[in-house]
Amino acid sequence: MTRTEPPPSAAPVTRPARRRAVALVAIVVVVLVGVVLRIAVRSDLWLDEALTVNIARLPIGEIGGALRVDGAPPLYYVLLHLWMRIFGESDAAVRALPALLGIITLPLAYEAGRRVGGPESGRAHRVGLLALVLVAASPYAIRYSSENRMYILVIDLVLVGTIVLRRALERPSAGRLVAVGAVVAALLYTNYWCLYLLAVVGAIIVWRALRAPVGGDPDERRTARRILVAIVLGGLCFLPWLPTFLYQSANTGTPWGTALTPTVAFAYTILDFGGSAFAEGWPLAVVLFLLALLALLGRARDARRIEVDIATVPGVRWEWAVGTAALGLGLVLAYITGTAFQTRYAAMCFPLYILSVAIGLMCFADLRVRAAILTIVVALGFVSGIRNAITDRTQATEVAAALRREARPGDVVGYCPDQLAPDVSRLLPDSLGLRQFAYPEFAPPYRIDWTDYAARNRRADPVRFARELERRAGDGTVWFVWSGGYRTYRLQCERVIGELARLRGDRRIVVNVRPKVFEHMGLDRYAP
Repeated sequence: MTRTEPPPSAAPVTRPARRRAVALVAIVVVVLVGVVLRIAVRSDLWLDEALTVNIARLPIGEIGGALRVDGAPPLYYVLLHLWMRIFGESDAAVRALPALLGIITLPLAYEAGRRVGGPESGRAHRVGLLALVLVAASPYAIRYSSENRMYILVIDLVLVGTIVLRRALERPSAGRLVAVGAVVAALLYTNYWCLYLLAVVGAIIVWRALRAPVGGDPDERRTARRILVAIVLGGLCFLPWLPTFLYQSANTGTPWGTALTPTVAFAYTILDFGGSAFAEGWPLAVVLFLLALLALLGRARDARRIEVDIATVPGVRWEWAVGTAALGLGLVLAYITGTAFQTRYAAMCFPLYILSVAIGLMCFADLRVRAAILTIVVALGFVSGIRNAITDRTQATEVAAALRREARPGDVVGYCPDQLAPDVSRLLPDSLGLRQFAYPEFAPPYRIDWTDYAARNRRADPVRFARELERRAGDGTVWFVWSGGYRTYRLQCERVIGELARLRGDRRIVVNVRPKVFEHMGLDRYAP
């Protein structure tokens, strides 16, 4: 009797294949969560977002004039104008544009990481995936993907610039050089802090183009000269906007804040890259910074040892040099000129920083260690991302709800400072019939003229403003939206409150100021 052999079973799944499958699933989950956190935001628009909408809704021909007294370049506003014509002006609609730009950041981060990763295809792919995951879970990228401002566009453009510049250095074809020039022009028209980044990149390209021929590569110098021409041509595209930029530089500035010493501003930037000053932000900021340092100074010797070379190692030397020099240049000039700094301005350096972090993770040859560190980074990043999604950025929601509930047609609403007006007025329908005036010049509540802002506020008369509010209200109610502590206002808003209370004798606090809210404000009622 013959023995029947059992049918051959399917080949067992190998351990490397199983690890790759698990890694792929994990990456997909991280990306999906990152996308959701870029879309799901509870808070209403705060000042800067509401201002952006109010300027972008103007006819395209009037946007430049509005920005002349606002202090920003026009590219994002024009894009938002076109976007709103199709999708409307609701919070969800206007924030869908930065959310889309934030989602586009993910494949751009992968491609930039792959380019930085080096010629070895396997390593390049891994660095690209690490950059993708880091950006997907980054609290900084999530925040500015969920905020209706131009900073996520800056991040996208810097990533595109990294890709096209590296491609042009490999082979400076006409198409690649045109792409370099286009990115230069787009950065200049998006955010003025990109000037520092372009200045540093331009200086490096000049050095590559002009350095002594001894020991140099003539082809490399010719390539650098072609790229330099592309950068210059891209810069020339800025000439039509130059008069507006010069006017803004001389007359607008940052009257709402004070200059920071460069070291303090640098520390704030590193902290904000990790999720700001929340509990999870501190450890994440430390881990990210150490990984970025490791990318500059370290190389893996084996699964258990990393060699540190204080002379730096190849990999992200140029990214480190460009990012650090650009941020340092901006911080020093801001301090010298007395200009305020906000960490969102460092968006032009963030992509270079995150690429350095990705290379730093590659210093851990043991995949288990690398995966463990990346898991910690992603977990901390998502905690901050969830906090961003559920946290109110402004008390405008409370104030507007109270006005919709209690105010009557013909009532007067005063705002002090005027910076509280755009986001509150956005939430008040015209059908309420309210008359709204911003301190100190009774301007409409929709936009802010930053021209000579501090000097104008020094000349303001809070008593006169209160009396005029009372006169215009007549037999109606005066509502006063206010917040203390704003620079250039000193105690002027409080003096308005005092005079209104004297004139009407009845101050009722409807909404209390909650200092823990990023943009806090209160609402007072003064009955006839």
